[in-house]
Amino acid sequence: MIRSGIGYDIHRFADGLKLILGGVEIADARGLEGHSDADVLSHAIADALLGAIGAGDIGHHFPNTDESIRGISSIEILKHVASLLNERNARVTNVDATVIAETPKLAPHVAAMRREIATAIGVSESDVSVKATTNEKLGAIGQGEGIAAIAIATVDILGSGD
Repeated sequence: MIRSGIGYDIHRFADGLKLILGGVEIADARGLEGHSDADVLSHAIADALLGAIGAGDIGHHFPNTDESIRGISSIEILKHVASLLNERNARVTNVDATVIAETPKLAPHVAAMRREIATAIGVSESDVSVKATTNEKLGAIGQGEGIAAIAIATVDILGSGD
């Protein structure tokens, strides 16, 4: 049975934090604020994968009230999600994600992001698409207040009779 899920995340910029996107640290004066490493790209993908198997969202699995996971790597979150998919006999077919940010320029980092994400979820890099766009200076993202990401994931649930 083929199923799809959609994920979205947004975090605001904050001074003095590392900027992590798709598991890749990107040199910038500001990072993203959050309970974890605030990797919006990995969070959107995790939510898309969880949605595809009907397993809630990352807030359910990694609540921001749990101090024991403060600062957790979002790549670790993706690895946990991949193990949930494995438990449900679900195989990732593909992931397509877009990061929305005015700055920094992300094109030089896309290949590394694809590699990190693919490794975390146990698929080939060719099964992971990462794109970047701006918000054309419109709204909070366009004014440089933060970064957002949206993702869709398709999975094949094996042994479901279809």
